[in-house]
Formats: sequence, structure tokens, C-alpha cells
Amino acid sequence: MNYVLPELDRRKTQCAVEAIFEKYRIYKTITFEARETSMTASYTERFHGPTNVTSDQTAKVAVYNVDVPAARKRYCETVESIVERLSEREQLLVRERYMKQDDVYDYKVYNHILEPPVSKDTYTKIRARAFYKMALAFADRELLKLDELEKASKCKSV
Repeated sequence: MNYVLPELDRRKTQCAVEAIFEKYRIYKTITFEARETSMTASYTERFHGPTNVTSDQTAKVAVYNVDVPAARKRYCETVESIVERLSEREQLLVRERYMKQDDVYDYKVYNHILEPPVSKDTYTKIRARAFYKMALAFADRELLKLDELEKASKCKSV
């Protein structure tokens, strides 16, 4: 079996992975607002349609209040488990830059957080390697589509 890893476009991959981390930070910081059922009946205008359709508002609200927080928790756990598989330096970089706060910038990470401090180019190489690994893992979990991130090949294979 000859399996070749895909060659991904660096910028597209970075944008896609950063979008996943943005959603992760939103889920971690913004609390879930549970829905409640209304106690008073409301008039619903129906235009020439079947009027025998009934709905169970309480059941819909209960399902929403259980399923949405569970899905958010599962998403966060998936992202955290993928980051845990990276090397120590890559984990530190990703956690400090993308998983904690919005106002942490690259220069703060490579100058003050990484020990010993690294140059901007070394930081970029570490981040690119981590993003490539995470993109493959996210695609495996169906959070990303690799075909959208692949580079357009310049030579045609015969």
C-alpha cells in the first residue's frame, strides 16, 4: 500500500485551522442560553395548508437544551484531543496562541512564551508543521475538507 500525504496550501490550511480555533474559543467563553417554553398560547396564521399538524414545543426545547451543549462539549473535547497529540513545542504554541485568549499575538509567543525564545522564521516553521498535522487530524474527524485545502498540482500525472 502506497499512501502519499496530500500537499496542502499553507494559507488556506492556516485560515481553516484558525477558524476551528475561533469556534473553539467562542464555545469555551460564551455560555449556553437554555431555551424556555412559552406559557401563553399564540395565534398562528395558516395559509391554505394542513391544519392538523401538531407540534410539541416542550419536546423541541428539551431536545435543544440537551443536544446543543453536548455537541459544543464534544467539539471542544475533539479539538483538545487533537492538540494533545502534537509535540511539546507545538502544543505550547497552539495552546498559548490559539486556545486561550484572543489578544495573544505571534511575537508574544515566540519572544516571551517559548523557552528558549525562537526567531520568527523558526516559529513559522513550527506553526506550519503543527497546522499540517492538525489539518489532517481535523479532516479525519470531518471538521475540515482536505480537497478544499490541497494545492493545485502543476504537473499532470499520467
